[in-house]
Amino acid sequence: MSEVLNLAKNARVAAQSLSITSTAQRNRALLAMSHAIMHKQDEIIAANTKDMESGRARSVSPALLDRLELNPARLKSMSEALKALAGLPDPIGEVIDGHRMPNGIQITRVRVPLGVVGMIYEARPNVTADAAGLCIKTGNAVILRGGSLAVNSNLMLTKVLATAAEGAGMPDGCIQSIESTEHAAAEELMGLHGYIDVLIPRGGQGLIKAVVETAKVPVIETGWGNCHIYIHENADAEMARKIAINAKCQRPGVCNAAESIIVDEAIYDSVLPPILRELEQNGVIVMGDEKTRALGSIMSIEPATEEDWGTEYHDLKISCKVVSGLDEAIRHINTYGSKHSEAIITADYDASRRFLDEVDAAAVYVNASTRFTDGGEFGLGAEIGISTQKLHARGPMGLAALTSTKFVLRGEGQVRE
Repeated sequence: MSEVLNLAKNARVAAQSLSITSTAQRNRALLAMSHAIMHKQDEIIAANTKDMESGRARSVSPALLDRLELNPARLKSMSEALKALAGLPDPIGEVIDGHRMPNGIQITRVRVPLGVVGMIYEARPNVTADAAGLCIKTGNAVILRGGSLAVNSNLMLTKVLATAAEGAGMPDGCIQSIESTEHAAAEELMGLHGYIDVLIPRGGQGLIKAVVETAKVPVIETGWGNCHIYIHENADAEMARKIAINAKCQRPGVCNAAESIIVDEAIYDSVLPPILRELEQNGVIVMGDEKTRALGSIMSIEPATEEDWGTEYHDLKISCKVVSGLDEAIRHINTYGSKHSEAIITADYDASRRFLDEVDAAAVYVNASTRFTDGGEFGLGAEIGISTQKLHARGPMGLAALTSTKFVLRGEGQVRE
């Protein structure tokens, strides 16, 4: 039996047991997992150091290394997130709605676990803890398949978290990682119809596309992020500068970072120069259209290609385009955006309403940075991903997104005539 199939069979058994655990039992497991991360932080950081050294040897970009790195502060944040999950309301068993039929049968619809969740993700070891915590809270077993860059970190985190959860009474096999970094292992996981209830990929456009096209099990398509900051003609210039710099530079390697700035032609020559200067000071390379490049005396601006408008750089790089107005801005975003997070900076109420109504994205903003698209920032606790599709969830996916529903019917002997 292959490693992947063996893990899936164990997870299937574990899911049955998890589905009948109590809220108190699962919360105790989450607290044990939270404690274990801090208690074992030296071992976790040692494993992560191996991955960081390997990444540097492979000339991995600074932005990707930033996503890969674990340090005491990040481990504390992961630990606190698990603790916070224990304090959130339990969605399992929640009654969504109900009614009594004319024949007297009482129907209710309640939340239940999905079952076995598969995760395929890249160099983001924090996903290991987030996914494990969210799945335990919602009574789901999880099989994790991280990228080769983070293999040591992921396996150590899985060991620490699974040992803690099982020690607190969760079933063996509730949290597992695939050790093989071979592509064949990921493909096998994608094909395990009947064992995996849902597959959630997290990473760049290439990974997500490969999973969606290959998987034989249901997939929740999480977002690669080609996010835009649109500076409307009635924008406050200082607000626009502050938001654009934060959205691009605060953490350029994440999916809610801005990858493109678009500016109304009515104000671009006054609003854009300070933004370009500060981008340059932060080491950002700008790929600009003709009007943006005409401001080249301010800084070096490279010519943007058609490919740039649709690119998620995951790096200190951004595209910049001058548009004729709101109509062109909305068309551009809906053409090249990834349906993740989009923002307009404006003092015009009507323009903001049109933007909110007409831009097709999981999160749309008025006068705020796209960096807020995050389960924790939205008050959902840790997130398992940000869905850019419309079924079965959209936007940051917290606890409710890891549940399904069942109809429960209570009768008194009724039969259908």
